[in-house]
Amino acid sequence: MPPVPEVVAALDLAPGSAASSGAAAVTAVDPRAARGAETPSAELDRALSELGDAALGFARMPPLEKASLLRSSLPGLLAAARLEVEASCVDRGLDPGSAASGEAWLAGPCVTLAQVRRLAEALEDIAARGRPGLGRGAVRARADGRIEVEVFPARLKDTALHGPLRARVLMQPGATRESVREEQARFYQQRDPDGGVALVLGVGDVAGVPLRDALHKLFVEGRVVALAMSPRSAPLGALLERALEPLVSRGFLRFVYGGAEAGAYLAAHPAVSEVHVTGPAAEHDALVWGPPGPQQARRRASGERLLDKPISSTLGGNSPVVVMPWLYGGDELWFQARCLASQVVSGASPGSHAASVLVLPRGFAQRPLLFRMLRRALAAVPPRRAAHPEAEARHAALTAGRGPIEPEHLEASADAPLPCGIARIGAPGPGELPWTLIAGLAASDAAEPLFSIEPLGGVLSVVEVGSSDPVEFLEAATRFCNDRLRGSLGATIVAHPISAEDPAVGAALDRALLELRYGVIAVNQAPAAAHAAVVPPWGGHPGSTLADIQSGLGFVHNTSMLAQVEKTILRAPLTTFPRPPGFCDHRRSHVVGERLAACAADPGWGRVARVVAAALRG
Repeated sequence: MPPVPEVVAALDLAPGSAASSGAAAVTAVDPRAARGAETPSAELDRALSELGDAALGFARMPPLEKASLLRSSLPGLLAAARLEVEASCVDRGLDPGSAASGEAWLAGPCVTLAQVRRLAEALEDIAARGRPGLGRGAVRARADGRIEVEVFPARLKDTALHGPLRARVLMQPGATRESVREEQARFYQQRDPDGGVALVLGVGDVAGVPLRDALHKLFVEGRVVALAMSPRSAPLGALLERALEPLVSRGFLRFVYGGAEAGAYLAAHPAVSEVHVTGPAAEHDALVWGPPGPQQARRRASGERLLDKPISSTLGGNSPVVVMPWLYGGDELWFQARCLASQVVSGASPGSHAASVLVLPRGFAQRPLLFRMLRRALAAVPPRRAAHPEAEARHAALTAGRGPIEPEHLEASADAPLPCGIARIGAPGPGELPWTLIAGLAASDAAEPLFSIEPLGGVLSVVEVGSSDPVEFLEAATRFCNDRLRGSLGATIVAHPISAEDPAVGAALDRALLELRYGVIAVNQAPAAAHAAVVPPWGGHPGSTLADIQSGLGFVHNTSMLAQVEKTILRAPLTTFPRPPGFCDHRRSHVVGERLAACAADPGWGRVARVVAAALRG
């Protein structure tokens, strides 16, 4: 079938490496430069034909057999983990033996292995009891009648590995206790499902994210998958394909490679019943509405889609960190400053979910101390290579015309307005970007590009709203985040637990959690913790539409297989011990990551103890 011409020019799926290379070849590949032959149209047709032949059998395969397929994939994925991390570190300019390589472990193999095992456990529950298991009393009604489901921790080992993190899923209005149970694992409640072929377009910069979305399509939604790898993740395709041989050999998963033409060809192919996009929102919009310009705007306004198939997506966007006014203890503020700095640092890595906007109350007495701590934390991390190919250009565009300020000027008296300008931290080398704070932005400025464009390299914008009254501040911060920021994936609220004991403040915090239009909201924690935990649903707020996609439609991960999801709400204390391995100042993050990968595949108590021991020495 011929490609859609207007989509071809907009998709970003350049040629990748051939799938037959084998895992050993990955060790010799530089992900920055590797390019292989584009999968010919005839091979694309053959891959889709094979998937179509397998779709019905896979859809009706007993859950226990699917669980066995997943468990048989764990050894291959674990064996490939170190190669995956090494290739990722080469791409980022990091030493694979350094603590900084822990980022690659924690965001890559650890999550994939945990997802595969959790899905296997969920399918085994379905085989035994009809649905994935939920803890006793997990489904409960709030005081306002809304239903929420506690999904994490699911067992004692989760607490040992993830500390006091708690995750509850807020269900959409109208959900009941009964409907939550009835709708859980919806695909597996069908008597004779038809299945189908899903195309997962990985137009982002990492291999793990589209792979995990593909696993969700396979084992939660019951579709066989054609996984189209992006140009920068293509060199890892052969490694992952070999690791997932149990799925590939049965015809349930196909890795394909190609440029914009191949992506358009696949999306429009009659054998493909639905499409899932992961990556920048612009790539999604180009697929649905055509390249940017007047024609795209006209189609969007009229609803004239170029691709009229079911489409889901997990995309990027701006992510705010909202700091409630309070007199925090020095250790509490230092912990949260390092948490914030770690989110900024993660923005230099492709495919990460990073904090991009800091929302502070006007008159916040501890503003100077917070900036002093934030500068100290960032200054301790050497600047990173601009991993995303557009990072340097975007950094230049977002900082153009803004005057420089010294970082120390942000630490002036809280009574004075924040100075307007850019504070750069660190001495970047060629191809590297400094950690960048952009202060003095007007919350009312609807045209501010930093509110609508996602930075790609360690940029944090600072906005002040409301006042030092926590109720007024939360109302103003919620309006700002919902009305000004582009994106609906994740948000953070820093809140002292004592402040919420005041009935008015507690009610205001609860309203903010309900009203913020984000798919994941984390209290005193980074939203990425939900991604790492795997069990909670991960995705943009369901208020998005194809015409206004924000951070996407639909949730992935969600190994409890819940339907009717509105958002995931994480809660954690202001400080935890030991320091989280995802902190940028953790000295043994790479050791924790490698041990956690082994534990994710097989979480025996001995492996759990090894993870905890490494974490305690961080």
